[in-house]
Amino acid sequence: MMPELDKPHEECGVFGVAANHAQAARQAYFGIFALQHRGQEAAGIAVSDGARLRLHKDVGLVSQVFDEGIIAGLQGHMAIGHTRYSTTGSATAPNAQPMLLDTRHGPVALAHNGNLTNAAQLRQRLMEQGVGFTSTSDTQVMIMMLAASDGGSWMDRITATMAKWQGAYSIVVLTNEGVYAARDPWGLRPLTVGSLPGGGHAAASETGALETIGCDGVREVHPGEVIALHREALIVRQALEPDLRLARCTFEHIYFSRPDSVWDGRVVHDVRYRLGQQLAREMPVEADVVVPVPDSSIPSGLGYSAESGIRFDIGLVKNRYIGRTFIQPSHEMRVQGVALKFNPMPSVLGGQRVVLIDDSIVRGTTMRHLVGMLRGAGAVEAHVRVTCPPIRHPCFMGVDMSTYDELIAHKMSVEEMRISLDADTLHFVSLEGMMTAIGREQGYCNACFTGQYPFEIPETAGKFSLEPMGEGRV
Repeated sequence: MMPELDKPHEECGVFGVAANHAQAARQAYFGIFALQHRGQEAAGIAVSDGARLRLHKDVGLVSQVFDEGIIAGLQGHMAIGHTRYSTTGSATAPNAQPMLLDTRHGPVALAHNGNLTNAAQLRQRLMEQGVGFTSTSDTQVMIMMLAASDGGSWMDRITATMAKWQGAYSIVVLTNEGVYAARDPWGLRPLTVGSLPGGGHAAASETGALETIGCDGVREVHPGEVIALHREALIVRQALEPDLRLARCTFEHIYFSRPDSVWDGRVVHDVRYRLGQQLAREMPVEADVVVPVPDSSIPSGLGYSAESGIRFDIGLVKNRYIGRTFIQPSHEMRVQGVALKFNPMPSVLGGQRVVLIDDSIVRGTTMRHLVGMLRGAGAVEAHVRVTCPPIRHPCFMGVDMSTYDELIAHKMSVEEMRISLDADTLHFVSLEGMMTAIGREQGYCNACFTGQYPFEIPETAGKFSLEPMGEGRV
């Protein structure tokens, strides 16, 4: 496993399609390929021709799990796909998705983006009823509950089961009858639907994945909705009333989503640009060049430059082909992980007072290395600006930062962090400034900044809450 950047990590991208041809798996492949940035641990596609449901999944990148022969063998007009980063359960093959189960109602497959905060309690109840488990993912809890649910249709069963789930979930479900998409009543994780040219519909975690396969008429799945993606038309049901405390994940704007995606009616690139402008207004500094940490901070760097009048340049070059791989680095290379992913540009940085723009600081390890890179390349000053407030609290709703020990801002003041990072100045955008850039006063989850969660978090919640003691903690 390659060294990970010190960033929040999000659990997965989901995709579903009901087409008017037998190549739905191919469309699902391109859909999850467009969502690869949301998870690199495993990938899978389930497909149905109306009579039989088949599944292929494995650990690895989408391009490593699938080839032309595998896709050609997955014939059917309905499919769902998944690309995974684990936030409940470890990164092992049994936890890969979609998950497939034979039930009294027929076969069903499910792919999930999010995290159930009451998964441990739900799993315990199922085990007391004699249900066994082969994975440590909350997704298996969800599909087991769905299989046991009563109802005359899969729409009924999904509706009934959603009422028992607490937390973040955007799901796609495949049966021999159809494809379904559903979203939690808080709206925590994104999910969108669109129409396919020539007939059919698709759903995806991000609008960019729908645009990849030519969808139009794209709209969000509203919080608490279940939508059946039939080939001719969408069938929509409000399964649960949207919670009065809507809690969209702010980090979709800050870091997770592709810049071309639309989230809550806002183009992500535009929000990031405004975050950079807001930073320049809140904490101006005399400097020579604005340098973003690529890639997610480039729009913010442009915004900071435009507002401040300080020139923008690329001072850090990212190796975009380094990510998860089957070739393991040595211990020495792992320690120098940031150097594997970024190279500094001395011609841009040498002798300059640099404003370094980044989207977040979790542990501080990456930023410490980056500041060292700037100075090693000849920068005379390093002024760090961050497009979100300090992350002081864990997330239990689908973002992999679930312990206080991980969070440098929980343990240090901003000034102590500045000293630890060896920065000349350090400033995080204010909570109010961040929401101004987004264009909303409320309707978002900012619990990782404020500690105010949208619902009560059980003590058992956490990434490894379903793991046997001592297992999976890698």
